[in-house]
Amino acid sequence: MFRLEAEVDRNRRDLLRSRLRESDAAASPVLRSLLGTPGGRETPLHVWALDEAGALAGGLVGHTWTTWLHVAHLWVDARHRGRGLGSGLLTEAERVAGEERGCRRARLETWDFQAPRFYRRHGYEVVCVIEDYPPGITEYTLTKRLA
Repeated sequence: MFRLEAEVDRNRRDLLRSRLRESDAAASPVLRSLLGTPGGRETPLHVWALDEAGALAGGLVGHTWTTWLHVAHLWVDARHRGRGLGSGLLTEAERVAGEERGCRRARLETWDFQAPRFYRRHGYEVVCVIEDYPPGITEYTLTKRLA
């Protein structure tokens, strides 16, 4: 019997995630050794930029896991674009990930109309291209070796 749910059931989601990690750890000695360490847990990494009035000017939301930084979202308000704010947010996240959390690599996904050129200018390389995801748009996965 199957049951389809559109709403998030956090307890069931967490149970599923836990069971998947157990299965993965059983199948992979590398994951088995990592999952029991502090670096084996996803740790949020958020960087915020506020304007003079204290309003949100931009931000980066991501997490670190093992030796990787994963940038999930990077956004700068239109009034603050072109002034280096996005570069500053990305640079600070990479610094914290590398210097404070021991990350050696970073990864992110972006669409063709968003910022692939921005990330390339910051040393990221395209490792995956998915065309028509969603229809009419190309998604890129990029990675970077951190200093």
